[in-house]
Amino acid sequence: MSSSNNSGVATNSYGLLAKEHSIAKAGFNRWLVPPAALAIHLCIGMAYGFSVFWLPLSKAIGISKAVACSADAGLLDALFTTTCDWKISDLGWMFTLFFLLLGSSAAIWGGWLERVGPRKAGFTAAVCWGGGLLISSYGVYSHQLWLMWLGSGFIGGIGLGLGYISPVSTLIKWFPDRRGMATGMAIMGFGGGAMIGAPLANSLMEYFHTPTNVGVWQTFAVMGVVYFIAMTLGAFGYRIPPAGWKLEGWSLPENKHALISDNNVHLKNAHKTPQFWLIWAVLCLNVSAGIGVIGMASPMLQEIFGGGLLGHPEVGFTNLSPEQKTAIAALAAGFAGLLSLFNIAGRFFWASLSDKLGRKNTYFVFFALGIAMYALSPWAAHSGHQALFIAFMCIILSMYGGGFATVPAYLADMFGTQFVGAIHGRLLTAWATAGIIGPVVVNYIREAQIAAGVPRQQVYDFTLYILAGFLVLGFIANWFIKPVDEKWHLTEQEMLAIEEAQHEKTAGEKIVVGSFGIGHGGLDKSAALAWTAVGIPLAIGLWITFTKAIVLFR
Repeated sequence: MSSSNNSGVATNSYGLLAKEHSIAKAGFNRWLVPPAALAIHLCIGMAYGFSVFWLPLSKAIGISKAVACSADAGLLDALFTTTCDWKISDLGWMFTLFFLLLGSSAAIWGGWLERVGPRKAGFTAAVCWGGGLLISSYGVYSHQLWLMWLGSGFIGGIGLGLGYISPVSTLIKWFPDRRGMATGMAIMGFGGGAMIGAPLANSLMEYFHTPTNVGVWQTFAVMGVVYFIAMTLGAFGYRIPPAGWKLEGWSLPENKHALISDNNVHLKNAHKTPQFWLIWAVLCLNVSAGIGVIGMASPMLQEIFGGGLLGHPEVGFTNLSPEQKTAIAALAAGFAGLLSLFNIAGRFFWASLSDKLGRKNTYFVFFALGIAMYALSPWAAHSGHQALFIAFMCIILSMYGGGFATVPAYLADMFGTQFVGAIHGRLLTAWATAGIIGPVVVNYIREAQIAAGVPRQQVYDFTLYILAGFLVLGFIANWFIKPVDEKWHLTEQEMLAIEEAQHEKTAGEKIVVGSFGIGHGGLDKSAALAWTAVGIPLAIGLWITFTKAIVLFR
């Protein structure tokens, strides 16, 4: 049963989660939406930090020392055993499930998100992510690995996908003048979630630890409740523009390099265009190269520079004493922390810059700089230029993060804003693919080089050149991206029918275009409070990570 409200928008009896109840009214401040998106992304970003649980979980029964399973016990046995501890390799499958389900759920339910709106999708993500952690809590308590896989891996992975894409189209619609910056602010949160969640998890495990308990099940339970509350608040903070809303005083830029279209392409047709697959390739190749660095950051720095990190360049990695290896491991941990800072900062910096340069030109910068830096990194390493090598890697990681944050705006420029959230969800299969390509290429080449007797300080040279090759292919794919053919554009009549079906207008009503009393907005009291709520934990996480990275410069 439906009726019309005073604004002429159809309303249905779906309660507070209904799309109709999230439509903004006159006087709304659009700057309240990014902190709502950040609240969700900072929570689901903890997926990157789950490795903090592996070591204590591998001793959940033995506490101080792992109780090994029988030699013939396989993965199936590990799923149901209650008498021996899990191996870290068995636990690590949960990380794989996270990103497999993130990509697939975003692709499968992206269209549903566009129909029901971001509030219902965000709340569903909160239920899945927070509820998944509670199921995992019971899995640890009962020592059932399959429950952890089901809870955090499968159900939580669905929450990751829905939470990740929930704000994309909403932010792009609210900020047509700053598409890159808006999505960059939200996706920055996903990169920074582990900076907050990992220290919190460590503190909770330390608090709950006893001589008979490693404190993980209690930590999962607390974090599940905290994340559910924070994500629910974020979901209810979402507002969507009323049908026909247009930012006062803004019009499409005349500069053709921006490639911004005011037309829309239907979700069912987007994948039929070459532009979709070219952007898919651009994202996949950029991410493959970046993941390669993330996965090998710590061992790469240690093996390339060895004693040089301690002022003894003549001492190779294999000749270091145990004490020296411990010392450079701490420096390598600082290097990993520094890379994470640039990964996060790059999401906001490059996405914001893309509003000036245009999305295509921004990716050209990513690929051109990345090719040069990957190609020059072996020279910098073997010439003893540690600072230059580290700078190269930091800039590369900033562009890795920037690629994630810029691609939603790239899609909106190409395919319009009506279905961009769902199209972005389908494009995230490129991320899942890159998550396989990058680490596999890097790890296999490294092992092959070591087996061939290549000195440790040179085993990464060929890998770095391969990663540069990925970016060459990405540059070529980006070169061929042109505006979408007009035959794929939706007509005005088709758009009206879609908006009616999605309850954005009443049947037969023609949409009126205007600002409806919703302007550019700014930092009023409500916005300041919302930004403070997400800014404080983010600042704490940044500070903790910075203090770990600072050891590189002492």
